[in-house]
Amino acid sequence: MLQNLLKNKLKLSAVLFLIILLIAIRAFEDTIFYDPFLDYFKLNYNNLPLPKIDVIKLFFSLGFRFYLNSIISLGLLRLIFNDAKIIKFSIFLYSIFGIILMVSFFFVLLKFGETNKMNLFYIRRFIIQPIFIMLFIPAFYYQKKMNQNLP
Repeated sequence: MLQNLLKNKLKLSAVLFLIILLIAIRAFEDTIFYDPFLDYFKLNYNNLPLPKIDVIKLFFSLGFRFYLNSIISLGLLRLIFNDAKIIKFSIFLYSIFGIILMVSFFFVLLKFGETNKMNLFYIRRFIIQPIFIMLFIPAFYYQKKMNQNLP
């Protein structure tokens, strides 16, 4: 009983630590990452021209941020579910979503930037925020519950 309680405390502490890491990435985004859109989207951006950007630097910065959020999110999934199939499937999904989002963002930015600012805003939001973990945890939990109820 005591070992099980201690084990759950360690697991909960690790989960909280990973959540704090996700919060820290958000809190220190101005100093860690190159992203001229951080301040731009806080303003009335519909009436402003797009900021000057270094496309290569922005690509690597957004990619690195997505990678960090994905690794931390995979750690959360590992701690919560402890299932190799879920982790492998999540790695596949993060890879596919990352590629689609990055290609979409830079395509819209370079081809339609001034006319599609809202699309840029939302695509970038999916890249820089750990939104997928908020979808994956309930989905995998539901899937696990449904599999347990099968005869």
